[in-house]
Amino acid sequence: MAGHYFLRRAATAAISIVSAMTLLFCLIAAIPGDPASVLLGPQASAEFSRQFIEEMGLNRPVYERILLFFANVATGNLGVDVITGRTVSAIVLAALPSTISLALVSILIAVAVGLPLGIFAATHRGSPSDAILAVVSIIFVSMPSFILGIIFLVVFSVWLDWLPILGTGTGLGDQLQRLILPAAVLSLGYIGLLARLIRSSMLEVLGESYIRTSRAFGISNWRITYAYALRNALLPTLAALGMIAGRVLGGAVLIEILFARQGLGTTLYDAIVSRNFPVMQGVVFVVVVIFVLVQLVVELSYSLVDPRIRAKRQEG
Repeated sequence: MAGHYFLRRAATAAISIVSAMTLLFCLIAAIPGDPASVLLGPQASAEFSRQFIEEMGLNRPVYERILLFFANVATGNLGVDVITGRTVSAIVLAALPSTISLALVSILIAVAVGLPLGIFAATHRGSPSDAILAVVSIIFVSMPSFILGIIFLVVFSVWLDWLPILGTGTGLGDQLQRLILPAAVLSLGYIGLLARLIRSSMLEVLGESYIRTSRAFGISNWRITYAYALRNALLPTLAALGMIAGRVLGGAVLIEILFARQGLGTTLYDAIVSRNFPVMQGVVFVVVVIFVLVQLVVELSYSLVDPRIRAKRQEG
């Protein structure tokens, strides 16, 4: 029965991808103006502009362009960059490692810092430390990432001169140095979010009757907190990680522009500015697929944390 559940979730994921791309194509069709004049300039002849529009497929109805796009995707073809002539697949593959590394490091920082802070706040409920963590978490969650980015750039790169300012870097060491600031900025808001979430989940679990029974049997607080309560409190955190992964991919667009990192974010931004629709479609498609796959993996991992969910899926 678990196989049926997986097939249902895979079908839902496929529908989500198709729906997102359909919305994108509709939005592209609704954009006013002539993309040929933006890319070719006002001096381009009418014949050349017409040929350019045909090459981009913009003279076709929206439904035909959607069907053609997915037909090409089925063969591994995401289209061709109308400006450089490179394949969109090559452009996406060149930009993908930078964005993935930024997203992964940001999520790891958020988990590595937010999880212990949330556990500490739950086990020290009502203390001054709990109150301070609550205030700091709210500040980081509510502050826009680009404001934090500017502050970090000024403080750590300009004033203190500890880290490089902009770019992706060349060698491994240089790349890691240039990854620290954007990853830290991107993760700060989610550190506060995860800390508050794990605190509230831990407090709810610590109030359950089986926890009180465990204490009555003389089981140590350390074992109750980390072996019993934390395991059950992780389920909402896993759900939040799926959401965070999607928001990190979205936030990477602004962060990559701010820190001049060559990734999917800057590639998408450049494509939007120049109305390079094939590149725009390819980047959005890859981002949507990554987001949906992350959501699917997170949802399937619930059963590893909660045996009750695994039993329900096997029954259904």
